[in-house]
Amino acid sequence: LSLDVVFCFPQGEEVSCGHIVTCAGLHSDRLSAISGCSPEPRIVPFRGDYLLLKPEKSYLVKGNIYPVPNPRFPFLGVHFTPRMDGSVWLGPNAVLAFKREGYKLLDFSPGDFLDAVTYSGLWKLVLRNVSYGLGELYRAFSLSAQVRQLQKFIPEVTTNDVLRGPSGVRAQALDSEGNLVDDFVFDGGSGAVGSRILHVRNAPSPAATSSLAIAAAIAAEAQRRFQL
Repeated sequence: LSLDVVFCFPQGEEVSCGHIVTCAGLHSDRLSAISGCSPEPRIVPFRGDYLLLKPEKSYLVKGNIYPVPNPRFPFLGVHFTPRMDGSVWLGPNAVLAFKREGYKLLDFSPGDFLDAVTYSGLWKLVLRNVSYGLGELYRAFSLSAQVRQLQKFIPEVTTNDVLRGPSGVRAQALDSEGNLVDDFVFDGGSGAVGSRILHVRNAPSPAATSSLAIAAAIAAEAQRRFQL
């Protein structure tokens, strides 16, 4: 009996390893479930749409501008982000995505949609925050509504100064009580395979992918679980 975990890829390639650390983002709950670990917390995708400040108006933003976040939500709200290439991103909003890789406003997956809307945790979250959710949805379709949010920080910005920009999808972990999980979640299973897998079930910030301190925390958790 081999002590290795073997992954088989569609191309026929096999990868054998003794232990596995996963950080699967939008599919972390599904990967955890099929490897015999807990299906909770569930991942509910939220799309964030950005606007771009026109280059001739970039002088309005001298540095990062962030609002004080609402402690009820892990989302930062709209903010101003100057980037290395000289562009300035404005936003994002936060709306429920109807597809786990739903980077466009009208992207839709029946399976992903059913996964989300049949989860009791999502309904508990929605019912507690109906007005907030409707406001975010309205701003997703209305450019002027998004600009009004930005004008709270820089009143000179107008709808003529912005263009629609890229979008991202946040892999938001949500528990069965409708609580947004805002801390890291580590998970593992039992048995010949599950006991040698460490799932990073929730990584709250995309920026965390470049944090060496977080990498050290994950490595320490792997050493503890696997007794390396």
